[in-house]
Amino acid sequence: MPLQPGLYVAATPIGNLKDITYRVVEALKGADRILCEDTRQTAKLCAAYGITTPRSAYHDHNGDRVRPGLVKALQDGAAICLVSDAGTPLISDPGMKLVRDARAAGVRVTPLPGACAAITALSGAGLPSDRFLFAGFPPAKAAARESFFSALSNVDATLVFYESAGRLGASLQAMASAFGERPGVVARELTKKFETFDEASLSALVDKYETAPTKGEIVVLVSPGKEKAAPTEDEMSAFLKSALQAMSVKDAAKAAAEALGVAKKAAYEMALAIRNRPKNDDD
Repeated sequence: MPLQPGLYVAATPIGNLKDITYRVVEALKGADRILCEDTRQTAKLCAAYGITTPRSAYHDHNGDRVRPGLVKALQDGAAICLVSDAGTPLISDPGMKLVRDARAAGVRVTPLPGACAAITALSGAGLPSDRFLFAGFPPAKAAARESFFSALSNVDATLVFYESAGRLGASLQAMASAFGERPGVVARELTKKFETFDEASLSALVDKYETAPTKGEIVVLVSPGKEKAAPTEDEMSAFLKSALQAMSVKDAAKAAAEALGVAKKAAYEMALAIRNRPKNDDD
């Protein structure tokens, strides 16, 4: 059945070919064209479901050249499906610019949801999932990788990364240095026969994967850091007494709020009370 004109962003399986929705199969069959990162990879999926729709390549290397023609075809009434090699397009793949330009040109963009490696890993890892940050692939070079992880060290959320097998050990080592002894999970071969979730401290994961040869697609998850205990009233008072020796009440309260993580108003009120106490008060 032909599709209505527009761009369809279609999620494909990340491993198990059965992880595809009826809606996506119907869209792939009814489209005028399927845009693929690698036409050979998408051909396997098409063969499994009897999809004969013409396929063409759309990736980082040809995107700038072919995108204007694709947008023009969409404006002229074409129905085009955008897929990635595996999973949901735009998640660590080059589809964002096409979606942006299509929308800017007044083309209808329809997401067709389905598999996503990051969400699949999060759902099976057993780490906090109420708040998470997908950070994509870490940089390949060591210095950039260290800075990348360091910038994420204070994020109060489960961190989710994609990584290649060849760089897994180096990335885990950099994570352990930046995040400390937090729980982590290495999720490999998701939805496939040899799917594994390895949960351990980051240092233990380093010991396991630093030199061991690893295959497959990999998602690494890192648990949030432990929340610091709220300071006691005595700790807050001691900090403010010291700060008030060199600062105004306002500046001492600001310093306490930043250093101790307390409310600035509460710190100000305590600092003001300390400053106004009689000089002979032993407290």
